[in-house]
Amino acid sequence: MSKELVQALDALEQERGIDRTIVVEALEDALKAAYKKQYNANQNVEATFDDKKGKMTIKQIKTVVLDDDLLDPDTEISLTDATAINKAYEAGDEIRFDVTPKDFGRMAAQTAKQVIVQKMREATRQAVYDRYKDYEGEIITGEVERQDNRFLYVMLPGKQEAVMTAGDQMPTEHYRMRDRIKVLVSKVDDSLKGPQIFVSRTAPDLVKRLFEQEVPEVYDGTVEIVSVAREAGDRSKIAVYTHDADLDPVGALVGQRGARVQAVVTELGGEHMDIVEWVEDEAQYIANALNPAEVTDVIFDPENDQAVTVIVPDDQLSLAIGKKGQNARLAARLTGVKIDIKPESEAADLAVSMDEAADDAFDDAADEAADTNIDDSVDAMVDDDSENPEI
Repeated sequence: MSKELVQALDALEQERGIDRTIVVEALEDALKAAYKKQYNANQNVEATFDDKKGKMTIKQIKTVVLDDDLLDPDTEISLTDATAINKAYEAGDEIRFDVTPKDFGRMAAQTAKQVIVQKMREATRQAVYDRYKDYEGEIITGEVERQDNRFLYVMLPGKQEAVMTAGDQMPTEHYRMRDRIKVLVSKVDDSLKGPQIFVSRTAPDLVKRLFEQEVPEVYDGTVEIVSVAREAGDRSKIAVYTHDADLDPVGALVGQRGARVQAVVTELGGEHMDIVEWVEDEAQYIANALNPAEVTDVIFDPENDQAVTVIVPDDQLSLAIGKKGQNARLAARLTGVKIDIKPESEAADLAVSMDEAADDAFDDAADEAADTNIDDSVDAMVDDDSENPEI
């Protein structure tokens, strides 16, 4: 057993990358617990394992006390008995006695086996977690394995199973066993039962990562995808930007004859892509986000910096809003502001109402300032009278 145990430790270290020191410490703790459970739970013992020879020993530890202070023979030894062993012992010293049972080998072997199996499980679990934690937010190709009422199960490289919730499955896709699909590793949980990997086909970051694979300028950072708004399986809006004045960021994603964007569209089952340019001018950015509709004006709400009214030609209203409000909804998500779309025919009335609101706000502010000045003047007069009372 001793030889086999040493060989098992060597294998764990070389093949699984498990530090043998960790295994030896766990083994010693387990041997100690096993001895105390089997023989004497009251004893203070330590277990040692020689990982070179494979030898295990159990030693009982006793503290030297004055003869009159001896209370617990399991953990203490009198000074008289201690000096009989070695005259150098003094009160407070610790003496270790070898109490390894003759029949301890079988118990030790069973304990060692349990510890090694447990450490192998822990190491495997940690290795899986460490590996896939690094993949969090990245694309990986897996194979559809099976599906139940809760999850779609996808087998990732390394024979590691991942799960996809219903919300992470494309509503336009029907998955069959052994289908190979690209997924985004959205989250890696380290649970007691082992790491659980969640993947997604609907996450906005999946669109980003697919363009990184298709567009070298996105991969190297020349073109930046600033924001993505997505209704998976139907339509996505992508805002792009570049510091290179000579480069068209939208054209970079579209590619020659639309080859680059078409590759992404194909991977996502025909999902439409609206690619717009991000600019510092917020009004222009909002107008770009409503592509393909034309925008006449963007009016910011003076009382709410997260709300705007967009004016479009009357014949562009339905295009700006989109089917079931989709174009306006995605534009709002992309820009982070609430967008209210009005046709030009209503723009004049809107301008009048906004001017009236602005005038009312100005008048209120002026009245408040006047009242404040009057109150300050009165206070000043009162203070002046108090300092200079008439006699």
